[in-house]
Amino acid sequence: MHDNPFSDTEIEQRLMRVRAGLQLRKLDAAIFASPENVFYLTGLDHWGYFAPHLLIVRLRGENSAQFRGHPDSETAADMAARVLKELRLAGKNIGLEFWTSGLSFGLASSLQSQADARWHDVSGLADQLRLVKSAEEQALMRRAARISDVAAEAAIAVIAEGAKESDVAAACTAAMVQAGGHPPGFGPFIRPGSRLGEEHATWGDGDYKKGEPVFLELSGCVSRYHAPLGRLVHIGSLREEDARIAAIVRQAFDAVVSAIKSGTRAKTVYAAWQQVVDDAGLKHYRRHHCGYCVGIGQPPSWTGGNSVTGLRHDSDLEIKTGMSFHILSWLMGSGKGDDFLSNTVLLTEGGPEVLTRLKSGPIVV
Repeated sequence: MHDNPFSDTEIEQRLMRVRAGLQLRKLDAAIFASPENVFYLTGLDHWGYFAPHLLIVRLRGENSAQFRGHPDSETAADMAARVLKELRLAGKNIGLEFWTSGLSFGLASSLQSQADARWHDVSGLADQLRLVKSAEEQALMRRAARISDVAAEAAIAVIAEGAKESDVAAACTAAMVQAGGHPPGFGPFIRPGSRLGEEHATWGDGDYKKGEPVFLELSGCVSRYHAPLGRLVHIGSLREEDARIAAIVRQAFDAVVSAIKSGTRAKTVYAAWQQVVDDAGLKHYRRHHCGYCVGIGQPPSWTGGNSVTGLRHDSDLEIKTGMSFHILSWLMGSGKGDDFLSNTVLLTEGGPEVLTRLKSGPIVV
């Protein structure tokens, strides 16, 4: 495990905000099972989250986390039930994250059957706090963005007619590590246009061919913080229709960035993207979102858990200073050409800042 990336003051402030949420809900404690939230509240950065981690936060108590392990002959629920009794929380109002991949149905059922408590769903409590990034978090995201740029440049430098998919992936991954990056939540996703529809699939055993596009989406990672980017790379030449679409994609991306303002709603941001697309004669084209909140990510994702907080046409999410987004301007399968551009954008006091700076394209190699 690396050194804790957060200062003591940072952790204390996070716990203070969580406890304020518990007090508002009239809870005596809460158990957090989301790996992202456990990390956020403790700084525990390791690959042990394949097994359940249950973080008990009391309304009043010490800020230092104590670790209690258990043998593989019992479960985390068995241990947690004993700890709740030791902490004199029997019969109390206790929160539990019902909606997280970090807590299986069986584990939750076992815990609730063993522990005498009145259970309440606190899903989203810590997740909402994580949306606004502190100065320490923003610094980590800027470092991750630099690694994203370096990794993407390394991949593009190797993409060519006849290049092996695995060689491109190797160059990209090596560049990430050499630039000081840590293992990302998932990816990198690098695959030929013929496999574009294989959602969240990455490189295979093939060779790249002249005239086909290469889909590139990746993220550098520093202390679990991610700053993704995406591009479409053309081998050998660029069709005229793709060049026209690339101009629309860039215009739509810029419209989204301009719309990201404190106090506005996510659906207004999406509308800015859709308006550019509509004005370009593509009113038939719709996306489920034009981006999503990004930051902490534990494998197997960089989206911050098993759900996505998207910039959707129907979302009333209030945009706040300190939020960070993976903005995607995507026009693939439009019938009038193909292109894709994405970057990480942070809303600062001075306005939106595009953290990833790789050339926007169109990219031809």
